[in-house]
Amino acid sequence: MQRVALGARPDWREKAQAAGFVFTEMYDEIYWEEAEAYEFSLRQIDDDILAPSNELHAMCREAADRIVRSDELMTRLAIPREHWDLVAGSWHAREPELYGRFDLAYNGRGPAKLLEYNADTPTALYETAAFQWQWLEDQIDRGVLPPDADQFNRVHEALVERFRQILPPHTDIHFGAWMEHVEDEATVEQLAYAARDAGHVAWPVHTGTIGLSDRGQFTDEESRVIGTIFLLYPWEDMLRDEFGRAIAKSGCRVIEPAWKAVVSNKGLLPVLWRMFEGHPNLLPAFFEDELASGEPLVARSSDLLARAHVRKPLFSREGCSVRIVEEGRVTEEAEDRRYDENPVIVQAYHPLPAFEGNHPVLGAWIIGETCEGLCIREDRGRISSDMSRFKPHYVIS
Repeated sequence: MQRVALGARPDWREKAQAAGFVFTEMYDEIYWEEAEAYEFSLRQIDDDILAPSNELHAMCREAADRIVRSDELMTRLAIPREHWDLVAGSWHAREPELYGRFDLAYNGRGPAKLLEYNADTPTALYETAAFQWQWLEDQIDRGVLPPDADQFNRVHEALVERFRQILPPHTDIHFGAWMEHVEDEATVEQLAYAARDAGHVAWPVHTGTIGLSDRGQFTDEESRVIGTIFLLYPWEDMLRDEFGRAIAKSGCRVIEPAWKAVVSNKGLLPVLWRMFEGHPNLLPAFFEDELASGEPLVARSSDLLARAHVRKPLFSREGCSVRIVEEGRVTEEAEDRRYDENPVIVQAYHPLPAFEGNHPVLGAWIIGETCEGLCIREDRGRISSDMSRFKPHYVIS
C-alpha cells in the first residue's frame, strides 16, 4: 500500500460537472482529491481486505442474532423497548440487507482492524462506484497507469445483482433522503440507478414529504402509496419518531431492514469482542460501565486501554463526539459534539498509518453479504469527519 503522486486529470472538474458530481468541494473545503492515489497489490486486497471483511460480516450477523435474543443487550444498545418486536421480528423473518461499509485501519501489512461498521445509511457510494471508476479508466487511457491496472470496485454491479435477489421483478421502489443534502441525494440516485438496471421502477422522494394515509399507509408527495422504500434515514432516529411508530402497521417494506439498528450501533463493537476475543481484525471494546467491573475479559485488556483508547457514542456519525485518550489525557477530539449525551463505548486505540501527515481510513463495501469494493478517506487529523478527503485507489497485480 502506497500513496502515489500521479497528478490530477487536467479536465477532472469538467468531467465531475458533466457527471453531476457537484460536491467535489463542500463548505470551501476540498472533498474529492485525486493528485495522489493509493496503490495496492492484489494480495493485499484479497488477503487483507476482502477475505477479512467477509469474515467480519459473518461475525456481525452472529452478533445480531445474539443481540436480538437478549433483553440486556437490546437495552445496552439503547433500542427503544416499544420497538424490540419490530427489530427482532425483522431478523427472525430473515429480511435481507442491501449494503454497508466497514471502516478499517490498515497500513499495508495487516491485519486490518475494524474501527466501526456503517451498516445503515453509509454515504460516499457515488464517489466509490462511479466517479472513482471513471478516474481509473481515464488514468489508463492517459498512460499514467498501466493497461492492466485494476480497482477493487464492483459495487454497482453487485448492487444490481442484490436488487434482483431481494425484490420481485419490476418492483416499484421509492428512494428517500433529505434531498437538500447533495451527498445524500447522490447516494440515493446511485442506488436508484442500480435498481433500474436490475429491472425495477425507482421513484425519488424527499423524506420530509412522506405522508400517512387514513389507512395507515405511507404516501409520497403525489399521494402514491409507498409499498417498498429505501430510506437514507438512520434507524436510531426512525425508532424515536412518528415514522417509526407507523412502520409496523403500514404494510411498507423498508430497506434497510429494522434489524440493521443493532449492527449500525457502536454497541456492536463490545458484543463482537465478547464473542470473538482476540480475533486479529478486532480491537478490544467495552461498554463504559464494564471498565470497573473487574471481569477477566476486561482485565485482560486493561493495560492496553490505559495506554490509549477511543471513546465513541453509540450513535455517533462522521466522527462526531469521538475522543482519543492517551495515558489518561484527551489528546484529540472531534469539533462537532452533537452526540455528547449518548451512552459511550470504549475501544482500544489503533494508530492509523500516516502518509506525509495524512491518515487514511479504508472503507470496505459490503453488498448483500460479501465485500465488493473499496474507498479511501483521508484526513490530517486522526478522527475522520464528513469533510475527510476522498482519494481514489488502484490495484497492481
